Amino acid sequence: MPMKAVVCGCGAMAKGWLRALAETPALKGAVEIVGLVDLDLSAAEVLAKEFSLGNAITGSDLNVVLEATRPEIVFDIVVPSARHHVVSAALGFGCHVLSEKPMAASLEEAEDLIALARRAGRIHAIVQNRRFISGVRRMRRVVETGALGELTGIHCDFFIGPHFGGFREQMDNVLLLDMAIHTFDAARFVSGKTPLAVYCHESNPPASWYRHGAAANAIFEFSDNVVFTYRGSWCAEGARTSWESAWRVIGTKGTLLWDGADKLDAHVVSGETGFLREVSEIEVPEPSREADTHGHASVIQAFLNAIRTGVAPETDGSDNIKSLAMVFGAIQSARRRERVTISA
Repeated sequence: MPMKAVVCGCGAMAKGWLRALAETPALKGAVEIVGLVDLDLSAAEVLAKEFSLGNAITGSDLNVVLEATRPEIVFDIVVPSARHHVVSAALGFGCHVLSEKPMAASLEEAEDLIALARRAGRIHAIVQNRRFISGVRRMRRVVETGALGELTGIHCDFFIGPHFGGFREQMDNVLLLDMAIHTFDAARFVSGKTPLAVYCHESNPPASWYRHGAAANAIFEFSDNVVFTYRGSWCAEGARTSWESAWRVIGTKGTLLWDGADKLDAHVVSGETGFLREVSEIEVPEPSREADTHGHASVIQAFLNAIRTGVAPETDGSDNIKSLAMVFGAIQSARRRERVTISA
């Protein structure tokens, strides 16, 4: 039987969730959307019509729709400032929750949601869909095999100039809070290391169309003396990188480069003499599970499997708070202009 779900937040991002459910063979029939909620009732009604969800109840009050539909799942796609309220209500009603990122608007709220989910005996997971793509999974496999030797550093560049309009252009710390978390989370996943501290410089470049924080440069200290650096801007016109960033993963034996799209190259030292030692290309293996490479659809599938099996999903809140702590550590460092210790 399909699991009954309510979608809370019916803006543009909700369409990606509903498309993943409708277009992914492994998800077809797995979920029945029984309710759509948005403060703007017309947005819920338009979304129901667009995706032919005529039997779903629409409303502007989550509690009312939950009471009317009795779902097992809530898909939380609201703005970050509303996340704690929505997730708390859903968990209190006995629902499992899959949230858009970031997990919460503060670490305190994130910790509270973890405690609420634990007490309710329900899963609260986060859509970190960027770690569920082939390139990220392949980098992880190379690191795990030890082909590069001991990991020493990961360095990522993100330069793009999207003109969203809407709430993003009015946010504080827009790059760090709304986008950089994808790269931060992926770096933590690829490295398998724990973030310990960060120094970050944040700015809003001249001619930025964002109100605050469209660019940032951060240096993270990971466990085992691994360094992760991030250079990013959301108002960099021309010479765009991929949305997934451009990566350089360095080990004691060699380096892997990923352009954030389809090109992965890895080279290790093969010569024993010379000023610059000779290197040889090595094969970058495919992901161990093809099912983990479909972005949003893979996250949803993992979430549903976790509900069925009782095993915490990869992006469970208890793990994802570590990526959120990287974000808030970077924001705090930028404000204080000093190194900040990360604890989560």
